[in-house]
Amino acid sequence: MWNDILIAVSSVATFANVLAMCAGILAGVVIGAIPGMTGTMAVTLALPFTFYMQPVTSILLLVALYKGSTYGASISAILIKTPGTASAACTILDGWPLAQQGKAGKALNMALVSSCIGDFISNISLIFLAAPLALLALRVGPAEYFMLMAFALCMVASISGNSLLMGIISACLGLLLATVGEDIYGSFRFAMTEDMKGGLSIAPVLIGLFALPELIRLIVFRDGQQGMAMKLGDNHLTLAEVRRVFKSIIRGSFIGVVLGAIPGIGPSAAAFFSYGEARRSSPNRDNFGKGELEGIAASESANNGCCGSTMIPLLALGVPGDVITGVMLGAFMIQGLTPGPLLFQNNLNEVYMLFIGMMFSSVLLFIAGKLTVRYFSRIAAIPQVILGPVVLMLCIYGIYAISSNTFDVTVLLIMGGVGFVMMLLEIPAAPFLIAFILGPMFEDNLRRALAISRGDLSIFFQSPISWLFVCLIVFFLALTVRWELQKLRQKRAES
Repeated sequence: MWNDILIAVSSVATFANVLAMCAGILAGVVIGAIPGMTGTMAVTLALPFTFYMQPVTSILLLVALYKGSTYGASISAILIKTPGTASAACTILDGWPLAQQGKAGKALNMALVSSCIGDFISNISLIFLAAPLALLALRVGPAEYFMLMAFALCMVASISGNSLLMGIISACLGLLLATVGEDIYGSFRFAMTEDMKGGLSIAPVLIGLFALPELIRLIVFRDGQQGMAMKLGDNHLTLAEVRRVFKSIIRGSFIGVVLGAIPGIGPSAAAFFSYGEARRSSPNRDNFGKGELEGIAASESANNGCCGSTMIPLLALGVPGDVITGVMLGAFMIQGLTPGPLLFQNNLNEVYMLFIGMMFSSVLLFIAGKLTVRYFSRIAAIPQVILGPVVLMLCIYGIYAISSNTFDVTVLLIMGGVGFVMMLLEIPAAPFLIAFILGPMFEDNLRRALAISRGDLSIFFQSPISWLFVCLIVFFLALTVRWELQKLRQKRAES
C-alpha cells in the first residue's frame, strides 16, 4: 500500500498535474467570485478541454475548479453582498457587516483559512471512508449492480428542489434520452439520423443543460446593475483570532463531512447548520449577524467540508449526491473511468493519485487565496455583458474541438434551449443528467441479470447486498414521503 502511495505521489508531482491544479484553483476562485457563475458551470465549461488530458490530470483540474469555486463564492458574498453560489449565502450574514466596517480583507482571510481547513479534513475523510465502502461493494454482480443503480436513481428525489413531481418528470426525460442509439443486443432506438445511431454524447448534453441556460438567464434577465465591491480595508488576521474560532472551524468541518456524504443534503444546508450550532454555543452569540468572524468560520468550513465528502458515494458506489458530483460522474465516464466498486479494483493507482492530488489542491487553494486577495474586488465587479459572449464561445468551441462534429454542436444548442425552458418551468436539470448517465447502466445490468436467471425476478433478492440496497431504497423512499408530507403541512399552515 505504502509503495502504491509513494508511486502516486511521484506521479502527481508532474508539471502537467501541478499546472492543472493551479489553473483549476485560480479559475475556480475567479468564476466562483462572479455572481451568477456557479461551480457547476465552472466544471462544465472546463469539461471539453479535458478530453486530450490524461484521466487523472483532467479529474484533478475539475476537482480544483470545484474547490476554488466553492471558496470563491464567499468573495462576492463578502464584498458585494451577493453570494456566488447558494452555499455562500450564509457567509453574507457576517461577511457583509465586516466589509461595511472596513474589515473586508480580514473577513476574506478568515473565509480562506476556514475553507482550507474544512477542505483538508474533508479530503482525509474521503481517503479513509471511500476505499472500505468500495471494497464492500466489490462483491456485486449484475443483479446487485442493478439494485445499486435503482438506489442511485432514487437519489433523484433528493435533488429535485421544491417539487418532487418535477424531479421525477426530469428524470424520466433523462432516461428517455438515454435510450437513443444502439442497445446491448444491437437494436437501434430513436436513431433518426446516422449520427444518432451511436447515441448522444454526454458532453454536449451536460454542457447544454447546465452552462447555456445560465448564460441565457444572465442575458434575458439582466437588471443592468451590479453591486459595487467594498474595499479590502483591514486584512490582517491574527493568530489569536484564528485560535478563538478554531473550535467552530473544526466542528463546521465535520458537519460538512457528515452532511456532504449524505446524498441530497449538500453544502448549503451544512453551512446554515454549522452557523446555527456556532451561534448557539458561542459566548459571542449576540454579535452574530453584526460582523462576527466566528460566523464566517463556521459557514465556510462547513461548505468546503462537503467538497471531499460528496465524492465518497460517487467514488465508492458511483452514486452522485448532488448536482456537481453528477457533472463529475459524467467527467469520469468521458475519461473512461467508471466510478463505483470496480474503480478501486481496476484503477487503484489513479484513485491514489486523485487522493494525493486533492490533498495538494488544499495547499494550493490557500496559496492562491493569499496571493490573489488584493485583486478580488476587481474579480467580483466583472460586468456580465463581457461574460456572456466569452462563455458561449467557450461552450461551442469546446464541444466542436472534442469530435469536430457539428452534430454535437447542434445537440449542445438544442439542449441549451431545453435546459432554459426547464429552468423557466422550474424543472430541475440535475435529475435529468443523472438519469441520462445512469440509464444505460441501469438497463444493461437489468437485462444481463434477467439473461443469467432466464427471466426469473428472484435473482434481484438472492444476496445480502441486494437486500441491503432494497432496505436503503425503502428507507429513502419513506424519508422522501415524510419530507413531502412535512412540506405539505407547512404550506397548509402558511395558507
